[in-house]
Amino acid sequence: MAASHTAVPQDQAPKAAPQGPIQFDISKPPAIEGFSPLPRHREEGFQEKFIRKTKENPFVPIGCLGTAGALIYGLRAFKMGKTRQSQLSMRARIFAQGFTVVAIIVGVATTALKPRQ
Repeated sequence: MAASHTAVPQDQAPKAAPQGPIQFDISKPPAIEGFSPLPRHREEGFQEKFIRKTKENPFVPIGCLGTAGALIYGLRAFKMGKTRQSQLSMRARIFAQGFTVVAIIVGVATTALKPRQ
């Protein structure tokens, strides 16, 4: 059997898809009704971030410096053969590390409980 071909009239042709996809400008946020995006802050460098974080919680850098100082002093005493001084400075290092960890936890808790602006 031969298949019969029927011509589709031009007025009944399938409807064309819309004229391409909607183009988005990625440099601007999308326009959504009833929504206003927050302004973007400028990127801060290492030095600005370090100063800001030190002002927010000054005990963390103090604890880090105390830990490093006790470690260096203890290693130096160990090298010189002063075992008692070395042991005491390692205990001081552990205390300084604990102080630093507590300072970090207090800083995180303070930041979490602070109301957003």
